[in-house]
Amino acid sequence: MKRRFFLAICLITAVLYCCSTSVDNTVQECYTYTDDYGAEVSVPVNPKRVVSVSPAVTEIIFALGADSVLVGRTDFCQYPPEALEIESIGGISNLNVEKVISLHPDLVISGSMVPQKAVEQINNAGVPLVCVIEKPSFEGLFSNISAIGKLVGSSETAERLNDSLRGEVENIHLDTNSTVPTVYYVVGFGKGGNFTAGGNTFINDILKRAGCRNIAENIEGWEYSLESLLMADPDYILIRKEDAETFCHTDPYTKLSAVRNNKIIPLESAYLDLQVPRNIEGLLLIHKKTH
Repeated sequence: MKRRFFLAICLITAVLYCCSTSVDNTVQECYTYTDDYGAEVSVPVNPKRVVSVSPAVTEIIFALGADSVLVGRTDFCQYPPEALEIESIGGISNLNVEKVISLHPDLVISGSMVPQKAVEQINNAGVPLVCVIEKPSFEGLFSNISAIGKLVGSSETAERLNDSLRGEVENIHLDTNSTVPTVYYVVGFGKGGNFTAGGNTFINDILKRAGCRNIAENIEGWEYSLESLLMADPDYILIRKEDAETFCHTDPYTKLSAVRNNKIIPLESAYLDLQVPRNIEGLLLIHKKTH
């Protein structure tokens, strides 16, 4: 009986400690949130000081108009430009835990790249950390917006944003009678190997919704053979704009019809690389350029 009583007291103390991390030491109302790794985390209902350890999380928080709660972000969180005004905590895989804790956050939201050791150190400091990771489907964008909206106390805004983004996608007209253009998204190329988005990625979903067929739709993951690329000879090449010129002047990619016929579509990297609202801009641009 005494042991049960002691454990109950410890649990209550832990919850109260987790929910009193604001700078003015006021106790905040909390609830239990289950993150994408199944961790049950006690988080404040309306956090006042949030550290983002993910460029996607940072971008979504700004899209929600909730950036006033952000007190920390990584070096990779560079969009929108206003994010650069927020104090940096350094990298992601080499996360500076001491810097994070020094900002006195009442919530840390991360993606999938944070080392487990850093997660444990932040948790041991009494700071709740929630992971919101990239999903393998296009619909994952909307679920992540909803999740982050809830975490920062902006659920209604999140649903309005989702409705607006869905509306833009629904306005795309696909001609079912026309030939579906084939595309290849260049993630990596050259001596290090050829990498693209396979069929089990949200990028593949975006390409389909843009009315295209991804030539790598039948593979899982990211590695793709040069032989398969040359044999498929896609109608269009999608590539980050900073890589386009090099790709087009590198053998044997110069043999591709898309390169010879100038059917290269340079993209802002975040249009496809991150699961963020700008995916819709990328989707619309791809549809416009290929139809």
